[in-house]
Amino acid sequence: MERLAIKELLKWKTKEHRKPLIIEGARQVGKTWLVKDFAQKNYKQLAYVNFEEMKILQNLFEQDFDISRILTAIGAATNVTCTEGDTLIFLDEIQAAPHAITSLKYFSENAPGYHVIAAGSLLGIELHQGESFPVGKVDFLSLHPMSFIEFVMAMGDNNLANLLQSKDWNMITMFAPKFQELLKYYYYVGGMPEAVLVFSQSRNWEEVRNIQKGILNSYQRDMSKHAPSEIVPRITDLWKSLPAQLSKENKKFIYGVIREGARAREYEIALQWLQDAGLIYKVFNVKAPRLPLVSYEDRAAFKIFVLDVGLLGAMSNLKASTIVDGNSIFTEFKGALTEQYVLQQLILKYEPYYYARPNSTQEIDFLLQDDEDCIVPLEVKAETNVKAKSLRQFVTDNHSQKAYRISMNDYKQEDWVTNVPLYTVNSLDF
Repeated sequence: MERLAIKELLKWKTKEHRKPLIIEGARQVGKTWLVKDFAQKNYKQLAYVNFEEMKILQNLFEQDFDISRILTAIGAATNVTCTEGDTLIFLDEIQAAPHAITSLKYFSENAPGYHVIAAGSLLGIELHQGESFPVGKVDFLSLHPMSFIEFVMAMGDNNLANLLQSKDWNMITMFAPKFQELLKYYYYVGGMPEAVLVFSQSRNWEEVRNIQKGILNSYQRDMSKHAPSEIVPRITDLWKSLPAQLSKENKKFIYGVIREGARAREYEIALQWLQDAGLIYKVFNVKAPRLPLVSYEDRAAFKIFVLDVGLLGAMSNLKASTIVDGNSIFTEFKGALTEQYVLQQLILKYEPYYYARPNSTQEIDFLLQDDEDCIVPLEVKAETNVKAKSLRQFVTDNHSQKAYRISMNDYKQEDWVTNVPLYTVNSLDF
């Protein structure tokens, strides 16, 4: 399977002032596979160290940060002689080795000719807990579940994936039924690479769901194993409440959905843990749609999304037939899946917000700040019903230069809004 992030790795490899690279992302989004595939195609050899498995190296950085000694030890453990330019050194599950993250500073300063990538499923948690961090000495790459375009490519439809990126709207409209079918598949399968791979080979819905349930179980084990014991029950309760949170018409996160009487102060640490582990995305409301959006964040009002639409379906025990074939009572949650899907595509390029006008029913699903410093409102519709009273009012009130209505309808440019199909979100530059 092809991951588009490999293009970012190629840019990193050829940078004049390259630093060690940290790849962030939740467990099982494909970090290890991506780096190994990148190494196979672009280096003579790979020195792969998984600190969770190679316990002999876990104390490698306790003595000092002498790069010669460290490289000798890595070479002995991997049976690879590390050479500048020809070897990719991959330090996986780096959080399992004390001070390993700090060592990246010394690779950057004392051995810049070596190509070093580090990754770790729970790296965000480790950093948040106070591991000494090499500020300014590393580059970053965030890896997310596979996008819809990557999913289409994995299904063997490279030409359709290219068509999506071409923005040839007449041709895209011609193939709309096929894109809609693939989008429904994506709603169920999601973007976790193992689930996508199995579905691409077998089209077996049950096998996909078993993989998703296994991934969810691994996340539960991480919560029990790595989170402070006193907050594990709160993390678990919060995590299990997310389908109910997203199925509400107003998707603002409500602590009372977790349990009656729940308060923010009880769950703040649990929320932060899930965010650091890469399992949730937090989308803040803005108090006013003004530039820069980050300055108008309302930290007390936010939506929570999970990392993958397929996992959300698995958490909700949705059957494939309900999503793919439709169901008359599958209405509210269809909106939840659709908004989750759109967020998952947006997060690859943007930092999205939303806007709920005080003392009003007006709500804009997502607000973006584009490269030209325009505020771009997006309205998301699950089907073809595209009444958008809130969006039109927002455009009028704020004299918006651009506005988008995203639905199952075909592309259409109107005088005040651009209608775009849901399956093209991943390929658009708003």
